[in-house]
This record gives sequence, C-alpha cells and structure tokens, in this order.
Amino acid sequence: MARGNEPRLLPRLRVLQGETIVLGPGKADLLEAIARHGSLREAAGEIGMSYMRGWRLVQTMNAAFRQPVVILSRGGRAHGGAELTALGHQALNLYRSMEVETLHATRTSWKALRRLLR
Repeated sequence: MARGNEPRLLPRLRVLQGETIVLGPGKADLLEAIARHGSLREAAGEIGMSYMRGWRLVQTMNAAFRQPVVILSRGGRAHGGAELTALGHQALNLYRSMEVETLHATRTSWKALRRLLR
C-alpha cells in the first residue's frame, strides 16, 4: 500500500451550544488563517470559503464566547483587517490540544481497527 493511501485517524470535534457549532474544524482553520493573514477575506479565500461565510462564522464564534475571539475592522482604503484576540488564541490552542488528546486517547482502539483495514 502506498504511503499516501495509508489509513489515518482524523478527529472532528465540535463544540455545540444548543444546535449551533461554536467551534469545530472549519472554524479552527479559519481562526488559524486569520492569525496568519490579518484579513478575513484572505483567510476565507485560503481555506476555500467565501468572505460572507467567514464573516458569519466569526459572528457565531464572537456571540458564543464571553469576549470576542476575532476583532474585525472595516474596509475602505485601508482594506480593513481581522485579528485574533487573546481569547481567540487561547480557544484555538485549547481546541487543537483537544484534537491531539483525542488521538492519544483512542490509540489502542485505532490500532485494533487499523488491523481490520486493507
């Protein structure tokens, strides 16, 4: 079997409030891209999402947390910007840690399941 086709485990954790996903894989990827680019438009584009979809995801996250996770500044000549707050960095780091912890917690079962795969 080629290395690129080897089975792998990818945790897909979602933090819900009611039926609303307030933090999950897509939102975490968006937060990382915002931190890299300082722009919601560039961040959304990098991960294949429209600006409006990114904007809605940021609004959902900002409404769910005690304080905003992203600060957006308006466009115009300065082209606006987006910045993760300290809380945004903390939430993202905790989410990524939970993904790693999930992989560690499922290691034994994953090895057994993997033996059942081609």
